[in-house]
Amino acid sequence: MATKRRGLLLILSSPSGAGKTTLTRMLLQDKALDLTLSVSVTTRERRSSEADGIHYHFIGARQFEAMRAAGDLLESAEVHGHRYGTPRAPVEAVLNEGRDMLFDIDWQGAQQLREAMGADVVSIFILPPSMLELKARLDRRAEDSAAQIAGRLENARKEIARWRQYDYVLINDDLQHAYSAVTAIITAERLRRHRVEKGVEAFVQSLLETPDRSL
Repeated sequence: MATKRRGLLLILSSPSGAGKTTLTRMLLQDKALDLTLSVSVTTRERRSSEADGIHYHFIGARQFEAMRAAGDLLESAEVHGHRYGTPRAPVEAVLNEGRDMLFDIDWQGAQQLREAMGADVVSIFILPPSMLELKARLDRRAEDSAAQIAGRLENARKEIARWRQYDYVLINDDLQHAYSAVTAIITAERLRRHRVEKGVEAFVQSLLETPDRSL
């Protein structure tokens, strides 16, 4: 029996190359999950493999600062010298519809989003199986210079050290196993009492008010 519930905000974080983008794509392709991707704004230059409005909203530094000053960003961070942020309006709209939004953001954004949205947030940190494999994935991506890859690996160590800030932690040594673990987390979190309380309350009351003679 389906009951009305409040939506949740699912955060996937990982070092660059650890697999969160691939997992995000797999989750969004699963129509049964019905997840909405949060599209961040960023001041970073668009990569050749990216599309504006789908991977990110690519904006200038002046517009970014204006949005932050106006309170239009739930969170913002600087990563690898570029700014990223989550627009507030789309998030609130999805939650109010009782649907779930997926976030592909780093630890700084995750921390701010938890502070802003509290119990609505469910966070998962994705670990690589090894640093050697992480470097190999970055090399295979062929989108960054050797110096940039070195910088990403240095940042990866700092990000990995923050794994305890997340609700769940997964080692992505097998993509399908990691995906199954994430979907299991989603299923369980959707059933949390505080998310379904309003929808279940009337049903529980009807059970309690059913007279014994009707049984």
